[in-house]
Amino acid sequence: MPGPVFPWRDGNQFELLIDGPEFFPRMLTAIVRAERQVDLELYLVEAGACADAVVEALESAALRGVRVRCLFDDYGALAFPSALRQRLQAAGVELRLYNRLRWRRGLRNLYRDHRKLLLVDEHWAVVGGTGVTDEFWTPGQQASEWHEVMVRMEGPVVSDWQVLFDRQWHANHRRTAWRPPENFGLSRLPKMPAQGQGLGRVAYADARQHRDIPHSLVRALNSGQRRIWLATPYFLPTWSVRRSLRRAAQKGIDVRLLLTGPRTDHPSVRYAGHRYYPRLLRAGVRIFEYQPCFLHLKMAVVDDWVSIGSCNFDHWNLRFNLEANVEALDPPLTAAVLASFTRDFAVSEEVDLDHWKARPLWRRVQQRIWGWLDRLVVNLLDRRN
Repeated sequence: MPGPVFPWRDGNQFELLIDGPEFFPRMLTAIVRAERQVDLELYLVEAGACADAVVEALESAALRGVRVRCLFDDYGALAFPSALRQRLQAAGVELRLYNRLRWRRGLRNLYRDHRKLLLVDEHWAVVGGTGVTDEFWTPGQQASEWHEVMVRMEGPVVSDWQVLFDRQWHANHRRTAWRPPENFGLSRLPKMPAQGQGLGRVAYADARQHRDIPHSLVRALNSGQRRIWLATPYFLPTWSVRRSLRRAAQKGIDVRLLLTGPRTDHPSVRYAGHRYYPRLLRAGVRIFEYQPCFLHLKMAVVDDWVSIGSCNFDHWNLRFNLEANVEALDPPLTAAVLASFTRDFAVSEEVDLDHWKARPLWRRVQQRIWGWLDRLVVNLLDRRN
């Protein structure tokens, strides 16, 4: 596998935080208590009550002498108004935008920074899939429009998250993705420990240059013995992931997919992904569509191994995006992830073959059209490369 990778680190503490009303107050408190440094890397940042609260906390930290660095994706921050940007910069916050949109760049505009990372004082981190928008959290409200998780962590693994942020921060003005030097990290994917507690590892993807996350996921899928539960909002998996899921289910492993239901921000993507349902169902994979709201979390558990972060495990993410997931072997975290999955399965609608065959004609037409368009675009991109 090309590109250096991060090793496993032990001695870490993890905590699963579910939905904005739980993780945003913790993130804001960490920023308020920061003593030396705050680093924030985000894809989606939009004006609203959530952004106001985050900007206020960052502004306050910078004004009291804390070094604050924000790395936002240029496309994802289109709705982040200049007034809020000016407030940050006036307070001394260092703000950089990833891959500024330029019409002359053509397809290179598709390369985006999709990571979601907050680092405080180089010893505390939160990683996951949230954006700073009111869909994830509106201050004062106890429910979210988008279902998401983040992982809080402390311990040696935080230093690797700091390396990942620092490299992209310094390389941001020179290229769309950083290439680590020869002596950085390991030369190949580290062997997964058989068991452990407090074990964590940074997994990342760099827009076709480095595919640590999918390689690690496929290896985990192929080595699973008891269960494979995977959640993603945009189900456009690679061929290798689909094959691994089918083979695992055919061996009798408990394979379940938690996918978005009718409440989604991209119905076309949902319909395009439906074309994979029949073959997976026939292989024994169980498919659940989440009903209460838009399911935005990206989370996988294979036996006791957990992966949580920004990566949707789809061919679009892996082709164009900077991504980052935390991988962990930690019984308390695994138990929390399994409990979260169990609650979500209970409020989801399970799709079976009989249900699938009985779907109305208008849905069949939409699935066929969007599936065909997705295949067409992917084939064109593959031919171009």
